Amino acid sequence: MASFEAELKRYLQFVKLEKGLSENSVLSYKNDLQRYLRFVSNDLQIKNLGGITLNHIDNFLIELTEMSLSVSTIARNISSIRSFHEFAMIEGFAEANPAELVELPKKAAKLPEVLSASEVERIIDAADRTQSAGIRDAAILETLYASGMRVSELTELEPDRLFFEIGFIRVTGKGNKERLVPIGGLAQQAIEHYTESVRKEFLSDKNPRKSENKLFLNQRGGPLTRMSVWNIVNKYAKKAGIKKNVYPHIFRHSFATHLLEGGADLRAVQEMLGHSSIITTEIYTHVDRSLLHQVHKQFHPRA
Repeated sequence: MASFEAELKRYLQFVKLEKGLSENSVLSYKNDLQRYLRFVSNDLQIKNLGGITLNHIDNFLIELTEMSLSVSTIARNISSIRSFHEFAMIEGFAEANPAELVELPKKAAKLPEVLSASEVERIIDAADRTQSAGIRDAAILETLYASGMRVSELTELEPDRLFFEIGFIRVTGKGNKERLVPIGGLAQQAIEHYTESVRKEFLSDKNPRKSENKLFLNQRGGPLTRMSVWNIVNKYAKKAGIKKNVYPHIFRHSFATHLLEGGADLRAVQEMLGHSSIITTEIYTHVDRSLLHQVHKQFHPRA
Protein backbone atom coordinates (compact mmCIF):
# COMPACT_ATOMS: atom_id res chain seq x y z
CA MET A 1 0.00 0.00 0.00
CA ALA A 2 3.08 2.22 0.12
CA SER A 3 2.12 3.71 -3.25
CA PHE A 4 -0.96 5.40 -1.79
CA GLU A 5 0.13 6.37 1.71
CA ALA A 6 0.47 10.08 0.90
CA GLU A 7 -2.93 10.27 -0.80
CA LEU A 8 -4.64 8.43 2.06
CA LYS A 9 -2.99 10.65 4.67
CA ARG A 10 -4.17 13.79 2.81
CA TYR A 11 -7.69 12.41 2.58
CA LEU A 12 -7.89 11.50 6.28
CA GLN A 13 -6.73 15.00 7.19
CA PHE A 14 -9.47 16.36 4.94
CA VAL A 15 -12.31 14.32 6.47
CA LYS A 16 -11.11 15.10 9.98
CA LEU A 17 -10.60 18.84 9.56
CA GLU A 18 -12.98 19.86 6.79
CA LYS A 19 -15.85 17.47 7.51
CA GLY A 20 -15.40 17.53 11.27
CA LEU A 21 -15.84 13.76 11.63
CA SER A 22 -15.31 12.02 14.95
CA GLU A 23 -12.18 9.98 15.72
CA ASN A 24 -14.19 6.75 15.39
CA SER A 25 -15.54 7.76 11.98
CA VAL A 26 -12.07 8.72 10.75
CA LEU A 27 -10.73 5.39 12.02
CA SER A 28 -13.48 3.52 10.12
CA TYR A 29 -12.57 5.38 6.92
CA LYS A 30 -8.90 4.59 7.52
CA ASN A 31 -9.49 0.86 8.09
CA ASP A 32 -11.78 0.54 5.06
CA LEU A 33 -9.44 2.41 2.73
CA GLN A 34 -6.23 0.77 3.91
CA ARG A 35 -7.72 -2.63 3.14
CA TYR A 36 -9.02 -1.41 -0.23
CA LEU A 37 -5.71 0.19 -1.23
CA ARG A 38 -3.75 -2.90 -0.17
CA PHE A 39 -5.97 -4.95 -2.47
CA VAL A 40 -5.48 -2.50 -5.35
CA SER A 41 -1.73 -2.27 -4.85
CA ASN A 42 -0.81 -5.84 -3.86
CA ASP A 43 -3.42 -7.96 -5.61
CA LEU A 44 -4.09 -5.87 -8.71
CA GLN A 45 -0.58 -4.40 -8.93
CA ILE A 46 -1.92 -0.89 -9.62
CA LYS A 47 0.49 1.81 -8.57
CA ASN A 48 -1.43 5.03 -9.30
CA LEU A 49 -4.99 6.10 -8.59
CA GLY A 50 -5.58 7.00 -12.23
CA GLY A 51 -5.22 3.33 -13.16
CA ILE A 52 -8.15 2.18 -11.01
CA THR A 53 -11.35 1.37 -12.91
CA LEU A 54 -14.91 0.52 -11.92
CA ASN A 55 -14.15 -3.13 -12.67
CA HIS A 56 -11.27 -3.11 -10.17
CA ILE A 57 -13.53 -1.72 -7.45
CA ASP A 58 -16.19 -4.32 -8.27
CA ASN A 59 -13.55 -7.04 -7.84
CA PHE A 60 -12.74 -5.73 -4.37
CA LEU A 61 -16.42 -5.63 -3.41
CA ILE A 62 -16.82 -9.22 -4.57
CA GLU A 63 -13.95 -10.14 -2.24
CA LEU A 64 -15.77 -8.40 0.63
CA THR A 65 -19.01 -10.13 -0.24
CA GLU A 66 -17.28 -13.52 -0.13
CA MET A 67 -16.29 -12.73 3.45
CA SER A 68 -19.98 -12.97 4.41
CA LEU A 69 -20.04 -9.39 5.69
CA SER A 70 -23.26 -7.58 6.49
CA VAL A 71 -24.89 -5.33 3.90
CA SER A 72 -24.30 -2.29 6.10
CA THR A 73 -20.56 -3.03 6.33
CA ILE A 74 -20.19 -3.36 2.57
CA ALA A 75 -22.29 -0.23 2.05
CA ARG A 76 -19.97 1.67 4.39
CA ASN A 77 -16.95 0.46 2.43
CA ILE A 78 -18.57 1.69 -0.79
CA SER A 79 -19.19 5.08 0.79
CA SER A 80 -15.55 5.30 1.94
CA ILE A 81 -14.21 4.32 -1.49
CA ARG A 82 -16.53 6.68 -3.37
CA SER A 83 -15.64 9.61 -1.10
CA PHE A 84 -11.91 8.89 -1.37
CA HIS A 85 -11.96 8.81 -5.17
CA GLU A 86 -14.02 12.02 -5.31
CA PHE A 87 -11.36 13.68 -3.15
CA ALA A 88 -8.58 12.24 -5.33
CA MET A 89 -10.19 13.73 -8.45
CA ILE A 90 -10.63 17.16 -6.86
CA GLU A 91 -7.03 17.15 -5.64
CA GLY A 92 -5.72 16.14 -9.06
CA PHE A 93 -4.52 12.64 -8.09
CA ALA A 94 -6.77 11.22 -10.82
CA GLU A 95 -8.81 12.60 -13.71
CA ALA A 96 -12.05 10.79 -12.90
CA ASN A 97 -13.91 9.08 -10.08
CA PRO A 98 -14.21 5.36 -10.99
CA ALA A 99 -16.39 4.72 -7.92
CA GLU A 100 -19.12 7.14 -8.98
CA LEU A 101 -21.34 4.37 -10.39
CA VAL A 102 -20.49 1.65 -7.86
CA GLU A 103 -23.49 -0.35 -6.71
CA LEU A 104 -23.98 -2.79 -3.85
CA PRO A 105 -23.11 -6.34 -5.05
CA LYS A 106 -26.25 -8.38 -5.72
CA LYS A 107 -25.10 -11.18 -3.44
CA ALA A 108 -24.66 -8.77 -0.55
CA ALA A 109 -28.36 -7.88 -0.60
CA LYS A 110 -29.11 -11.45 0.50
CA LEU A 111 -26.65 -11.53 3.39
CA PRO A 112 -28.11 -11.80 6.89
CA GLU A 113 -27.60 -9.51 9.83
CA VAL A 114 -24.56 -9.90 12.03
CA LEU A 115 -24.35 -9.72 15.78
CA SER A 116 -22.53 -6.90 17.52
CA ALA A 117 -19.64 -7.82 19.81
CA SER A 118 -21.80 -6.99 22.84
CA GLU A 119 -24.64 -9.21 21.56
CA VAL A 120 -22.22 -12.11 21.11
CA GLU A 121 -20.94 -11.56 24.63
CA ARG A 122 -24.49 -11.56 26.02
CA ILE A 123 -25.27 -14.87 24.29
CA ILE A 124 -22.08 -16.50 25.56
CA ASP A 125 -22.63 -15.19 29.08
CA ALA A 126 -26.16 -16.63 29.07
CA ALA A 127 -24.75 -20.16 29.37
CA ASP A 128 -24.98 -21.44 32.96
CA ARG A 129 -21.43 -22.55 33.74
CA THR A 130 -22.50 -24.16 36.99
CA GLN A 131 -24.19 -26.94 35.00
CA SER A 132 -22.44 -29.58 32.89
CA ALA A 133 -24.49 -28.81 29.78
CA GLY A 134 -23.92 -25.09 30.28
CA ILE A 135 -20.15 -25.58 30.46
CA ARG A 136 -20.26 -27.52 27.20
CA ASP A 137 -22.54 -24.97 25.56
CA ALA A 138 -20.32 -22.07 26.60
CA ALA A 139 -17.37 -23.86 24.95
CA ILE A 140 -19.42 -24.36 21.77
CA LEU A 141 -20.45 -20.70 21.61
CA GLU A 142 -16.93 -19.46 22.31
CA THR A 143 -15.52 -21.79 19.63
CA LEU A 144 -18.02 -20.71 16.96
CA TYR A 145 -17.23 -17.04 17.48
CA ALA A 146 -13.50 -17.36 18.12
CA SER A 147 -12.83 -19.46 15.02
CA GLY A 148 -15.52 -18.55 12.51
CA MET A 149 -15.89 -22.24 11.69
CA ARG A 150 -18.98 -23.70 10.06
CA VAL A 151 -21.36 -25.71 12.26
CA SER A 152 -20.51 -28.88 10.32
CA GLU A 153 -16.83 -28.25 11.07
CA LEU A 154 -17.65 -27.83 14.75
CA THR A 155 -19.63 -31.08 15.01
CA GLU A 156 -16.79 -32.98 13.29
CA LEU A 157 -14.07 -31.44 15.46
CA GLU A 158 -11.91 -34.03 17.24
CA PRO A 159 -9.92 -33.56 20.47
CA ASP A 160 -6.60 -34.31 18.76
CA ARG A 161 -7.18 -31.33 16.43
CA LEU A 162 -6.60 -28.88 19.29
CA PHE A 163 -3.10 -27.40 19.32
CA PHE A 164 -3.44 -24.99 22.21
CA GLU A 165 0.29 -24.87 22.85
CA ILE A 166 0.55 -22.78 19.68
CA GLY A 167 -2.96 -21.32 19.85
CA PHE A 168 -4.55 -23.09 16.87
CA ILE A 169 -7.28 -25.56 15.93
CA ARG A 170 -6.99 -27.74 12.84
CA VAL A 171 -10.34 -27.61 11.04
CA THR A 172 -11.54 -29.93 8.30
CA GLY A 173 -13.66 -27.92 5.88
CA LYS A 174 -15.46 -28.48 2.61
CA GLY A 175 -13.89 -31.08 0.34
CA ASN A 176 -11.91 -32.44 3.33
CA LYS A 177 -9.56 -29.47 3.04
CA GLU A 178 -7.79 -28.68 6.26
CA ARG A 179 -6.79 -25.32 7.65
CA LEU A 180 -5.30 -23.95 10.84
CA VAL A 181 -7.46 -21.40 12.65
CA PRO A 182 -6.21 -19.24 15.54
CA ILE A 183 -8.17 -19.68 18.76
CA GLY A 184 -8.20 -16.97 21.41
CA GLY A 185 -7.57 -17.30 25.12
CA LEU A 186 -11.20 -17.15 26.24
CA ALA A 187 -12.23 -19.91 23.85
CA GLN A 188 -9.26 -22.05 24.87
CA GLN A 189 -10.20 -21.68 28.54
CA ALA A 190 -13.82 -22.62 27.83
CA ILE A 191 -12.83 -25.70 25.81
CA GLU A 192 -10.29 -26.83 28.41
CA HIS A 193 -12.85 -26.39 31.20
CA TYR A 194 -15.30 -28.52 29.23
CA THR A 195 -12.80 -31.27 28.31
CA GLU A 196 -11.25 -31.48 31.77
CA SER A 197 -14.39 -31.37 33.92
CA VAL A 198 -17.44 -32.27 31.84
CA ARG A 199 -16.78 -34.26 28.69
CA LYS A 200 -16.04 -37.47 30.56
CA GLU A 201 -19.54 -37.28 32.09
CA PHE A 202 -21.02 -37.46 28.59
CA LEU A 203 -18.94 -40.37 27.36
CA SER A 204 -20.94 -43.57 26.98
CA ASP A 205 -19.44 -46.47 28.98
CA LYS A 206 -21.82 -48.97 27.40
CA ASN A 207 -21.03 -47.93 23.88
CA PRO A 208 -17.67 -46.08 23.83
CA ARG A 209 -17.61 -46.03 20.02
CA LYS A 210 -20.77 -43.94 20.02
CA SER A 211 -18.79 -40.74 20.58
CA GLU A 212 -16.74 -41.38 17.41
CA ASN A 213 -13.93 -39.35 19.01
CA LYS A 214 -15.82 -36.09 18.56
CA LEU A 215 -14.97 -33.18 20.85
CA PHE A 216 -18.49 -31.99 21.54
CA LEU A 217 -20.91 -34.66 22.77
CA ASN A 218 -24.55 -34.82 23.72
CA GLN A 219 -25.57 -36.04 27.16
CA ARG A 220 -26.04 -39.58 25.83
CA GLY A 221 -22.41 -39.78 24.72
CA GLY A 222 -23.03 -39.31 21.01
CA PRO A 223 -21.71 -36.59 18.72
CA LEU A 224 -23.79 -33.42 18.47
CA THR A 225 -25.85 -32.93 15.34
CA ARG A 226 -26.16 -29.71 13.36
CA MET A 227 -29.69 -29.30 14.72
CA SER A 228 -28.45 -29.75 18.28
CA VAL A 229 -26.01 -26.88 17.82
CA TRP A 230 -28.76 -24.77 16.22
CA ASN A 231 -30.97 -25.39 19.26
CA ILE A 232 -28.14 -24.49 21.65
CA VAL A 233 -27.43 -21.20 19.88
CA ASN A 234 -31.11 -20.32 19.62
CA LYS A 235 -31.70 -21.15 23.30
CA TYR A 236 -29.08 -18.74 24.59
CA ALA A 237 -29.96 -16.01 22.11
CA LYS A 238 -33.50 -16.03 23.46
CA LYS A 239 -32.22 -16.16 27.04
CA ALA A 240 -30.01 -13.13 26.32
CA GLY A 241 -32.96 -11.23 24.88
CA ILE A 242 -31.53 -10.95 21.36
CA LYS A 243 -34.32 -10.11 18.91
CA LYS A 244 -32.38 -10.93 15.75
CA ASN A 245 -32.71 -14.25 13.96
CA VAL A 246 -29.77 -16.06 15.59
CA TYR A 247 -28.41 -19.35 14.25
CA PRO A 248 -24.93 -20.94 14.21
CA HIS A 249 -23.75 -19.43 10.91
CA ILE A 250 -24.36 -15.88 12.17
CA PHE A 251 -21.33 -16.38 14.43
CA ARG A 252 -19.24 -16.97 11.29
CA HIS A 253 -20.59 -13.80 9.68
CA SER A 254 -19.95 -11.87 12.89
CA PHE A 255 -16.42 -13.29 13.21
CA ALA A 256 -15.48 -12.03 9.74
CA THR A 257 -17.24 -8.69 10.12
CA HIS A 258 -15.69 -7.84 13.48
CA LEU A 259 -12.17 -8.72 12.35
CA LEU A 260 -12.41 -6.73 9.14
CA GLU A 261 -14.12 -3.75 10.73
CA GLY A 262 -11.27 -3.71 13.24
CA GLY A 263 -8.81 -3.39 10.35
CA ALA A 264 -7.69 -6.99 9.88
CA ASP A 265 -6.10 -7.90 6.54
CA LEU A 266 -8.54 -9.36 4.02
CA ARG A 267 -6.29 -12.26 3.03
CA ALA A 268 -5.59 -13.30 6.61
CA VAL A 269 -9.31 -13.48 7.39
CA GLN A 270 -9.92 -15.44 4.19
CA GLU A 271 -7.42 -18.02 5.36
CA MET A 272 -9.10 -18.27 8.74
CA LEU A 273 -12.48 -18.81 7.09
CA GLY A 274 -11.12 -21.33 4.59
CA HIS A 275 -12.31 -19.35 1.56
CA SER A 276 -8.89 -19.49 -0.08
CA SER A 277 -7.40 -22.76 -1.33
CA ILE A 278 -5.32 -23.57 1.72
CA ILE A 279 -4.79 -27.29 2.36
CA THR A 280 -2.93 -27.77 5.61
CA THR A 281 -1.46 -31.24 5.90
CA GLU A 282 1.31 -30.54 8.38
CA ILE A 283 1.10 -28.34 11.43
CA TYR A 284 4.34 -26.48 10.77
CA THR A 285 4.05 -25.85 7.03
CA HIS A 286 2.04 -23.91 4.44
CA VAL A 287 0.50 -21.34 6.80
CA ASP A 288 2.20 -18.29 8.27
CA ARG A 289 0.97 -19.12 11.75
CA SER A 290 2.61 -16.19 13.48
CA LEU A 291 0.86 -13.69 11.18
CA LEU A 292 -2.56 -15.33 11.56
CA HIS A 293 -2.17 -15.57 15.33
CA GLN A 294 -1.12 -11.93 15.55
CA VAL A 295 -4.05 -10.77 13.42
CA HIS A 296 -6.53 -12.84 15.44
CA LYS A 297 -5.18 -11.67 18.81
CA GLN A 298 -5.08 -8.02 17.72
CA PHE A 299 -8.49 -7.75 16.13
CA HIS A 300 -10.81 -10.38 17.68
CA PRO A 301 -12.89 -8.95 20.55
CA ARG A 302 -12.55 -12.07 22.73
CA ALA A 303 -8.99 -13.12 21.93
